Amino acid sequence: MATTENTRIKVWDIAVRVFHWSLVVFFSVAYVSGEIESALLHAYAGYAVLALVAFRIVWGLIGTKHARFSDFIFGPEATLRYAQSLFSSKPLHYLGHNPLGGWMVVALLVCLIGACWSGLEAYGAQGHGPLASPGSAVISQAATNGDRDRRGERESKRRKSAGEEFWEEIHEALSQLSLVLVLLHVIGVLIASALHRENLTKAMLTGYKKTGP
Repeated sequence: MATTENTRIKVWDIAVRVFHWSLVVFFSVAYVSGEIESALLHAYAGYAVLALVAFRIVWGLIGTKHARFSDFIFGPEATLRYAQSLFSSKPLHYLGHNPLGGWMVVALLVCLIGACWSGLEAYGAQGHGPLASPGSAVISQAATNGDRDRRGERESKRRKSAGEEFWEEIHEALSQLSLVLVLLHVIGVLIASALHRENLTKAMLTGYKKTGP
């Protein structure tokens, strides 16, 4: 809800804060390791991001008041009203995520799920990870033993390469989109901090926010 008083109150629980900063770390590691083609580090960082996102979805359903999706997912009317208030002398203030921030959370979670899933598919096409097909493992073993059919191997590799390229392109696109959303999130935090005269980064560290501008 929008507020007008100006006192400090505990808003972000420890689970939300640990999730937030852990996601910052593991997303950064996943992105950088993907750029330098460090496959194993990239994969494990991606697993960590996926686990964090899964936790946040669960916590968004059963967590504390301001951690729940029901607290910060607003309809079009409330979102537009908040956006318009940003150009006024007294912008609306929310204890939890404001409407624009709430939709950014949703967009980031959806985009990260897509990036992680496409990464798992691409990794599986290489014969690794939980989505690796049995056929890729059989081919890998056959290659080790030197006992395989050359024509079948070429056809299988062709199919695998096509599938791998498809998922890698999607993974790359969603990873870049995730980065764009992260940058927009940072810009939004800076703007909101200035408009509401509060340090939102500090609030995500301490858990406390002002109840009014």
